[in-house]
Amino acid sequence: MIDPSADRAVFRQLADLLRNQIESGELGPGEPLPSELRLAQEYNISRTTVRQAIGQLRTEGLVTVDRPRGTFVRVPEPIEVVPLARGERASARMPTDSERRKYRLSEGVP
Repeated sequence: MIDPSADRAVFRQLADLLRNQIESGELGPGEPLPSELRLAQEYNISRTTVRQAIGQLRTEGLVTVDRPRGTFVRVPEPIEVVPLARGERASARMPTDSERRKYRLSEGVP
């Protein structure tokens, strides 16, 4: 449930609810999320707030937006295992917008 009087922003509360549905499997890979209008009506919040929550989930790589079709739970990318020798280190970061375009990476892929 969303509590407008809580310390946590309403869009973050909605993002938490949707994230929990995705992580629990209630919303599986490739499945559509409810429409912005339906979420706004169901939780009695503005569509702007719904868009902010979806934007948060996009940034986290949990959903993709395919206009005009809708928002879908992202199908996980294959995991790449990189063997390292003793003492070697590896790190990952999120790409910049230009790197994402150059390498054709989806949003949320490190």
